[in-house]
Amino acid sequence: MAARPLVARQPNERLQQLIQEASCSNAGLARRVNLCGAEHGLDLRYDKTSVARWLRGQQPRGQAPQVIAEALGRKLGRGVTVDEIGMADGKNLTSGVGLQFAATLAGAVEQVCELWRSDVSRRDFLGGATVAASALVEPSRDWLITPPDPVVARAGGPRVGPSDVAAIRATTEMLVDLDHRFGSGHVRPVVVHYLNSVVSGLLGGGYREETGRQLFGAVARLTELAGYMAVDTGQPGLAQRYYIQALRLAQAADDRGYGGYVLAASMSHLAATLGNPREIAQLARAAQEGARSVATPTAMAMFYAAEARGHALLGDSRSCELVAARAVAAMEQRNPEDDPDWIAHFDEAYLADELAHCYRDLEQAKQAERQARIALELHPPTRVRRRAVDLVLLATAQLQQREVERACETGTQAMRLLGGLRSNRGMEYLDDFRRRLEPFRDQQVVREFQQRAEVEAA
Repeated sequence: MAARPLVARQPNERLQQLIQEASCSNAGLARRVNLCGAEHGLDLRYDKTSVARWLRGQQPRGQAPQVIAEALGRKLGRGVTVDEIGMADGKNLTSGVGLQFAATLAGAVEQVCELWRSDVSRRDFLGGATVAASALVEPSRDWLITPPDPVVARAGGPRVGPSDVAAIRATTEMLVDLDHRFGSGHVRPVVVHYLNSVVSGLLGGGYREETGRQLFGAVARLTELAGYMAVDTGQPGLAQRYYIQALRLAQAADDRGYGGYVLAASMSHLAATLGNPREIAQLARAAQEGARSVATPTAMAMFYAAEARGHALLGDSRSCELVAARAVAAMEQRNPEDDPDWIAHFDEAYLADELAHCYRDLEQAKQAERQARIALELHPPTRVRRRAVDLVLLATAQLQQREVERACETGTQAMRLLGGLRSNRGMEYLDDFRRRLEPFRDQQVVREFQQRAEVEAA
């Protein structure tokens, strides 16, 4: 039975435009909506009169707006949101877009496509979005207790096959390489436009079950990358939204391992950036618990290292050392041939980098210096941003040992590398080092370093 409409409103011009764009009659749209609803277990019985009422401004209740958007999206071959069809019920959907772990697959696709569209259009709410504290840990709970979507296969729209999934993966690898070399400021706009213009169309296409799982997995990884790049361009509130949606897409892909990665590698690091150490440890433990049965030793090493970061920021050296030892032990069992692509980059260099952060925060300077040097020795030259960060970690460790001149020399090396990047995250590390230099500001070598830094920043 069709849901009872709400109070009449102004004519729905948005819906009218989309119906015309889709070359669909009122009766044809009603039929498509009923069929789409049946796939979701809904008994919808709309007809051309129902569509006419929608066009006059009336709006159906319940899940019907989402189903209407999905039906139109299938006809158009791209993602369509309830906001686009003029059925947001007067709510400011954009203010909360991306912050929910959607209960349904259709809702997840709608939400992530709206996030991409809003990002591309540079809506003000996204550029200045702050991190929602309640949404730091809550999505991990939803991920832990929610089973994978039982069915992801989709009928209608352009046919999506394995070659389309391969194209997304290849594009992602290319963008990752460019990001490492030049920083996210150069690359992120390309990522977001690709998601909005190409990937959204693929999600709105037709695919079989196996292809659908692979598609959602590939899209999850690229969405997480866009979130990481948002952090690197100084937009943590936007990054949070991308991370939550990447976690939801990983659930649709039935990839618990990658879901754990999003929690431990992405969301926990975001919490670290914001100075929320308890949340860091909670997110990392959720990753360990939720992915334990499928995660490789490499992934578990990264999950443990993330938890250690949280304990270090809390000043709990005993817990940090305990979990860091687990990370090292897991890394010793690593077999790269068994690792999925998304964790293949996490090697001994990255583990040393994580441990250098831990010892820096615990003010155990000698251990921090040792781990930073290991990371620098093992990171290849192509990881320019990571090498710059590790140089700052090394400089900080030297400063903690009151080796001021050596620290400034190392900091200058980091500054040279950062000069070739557009990386807000890298500059935040340098700014932190400069603040740590303040107690030594009367020394000539510090004054000269600060002057060089001012010139570079100009």
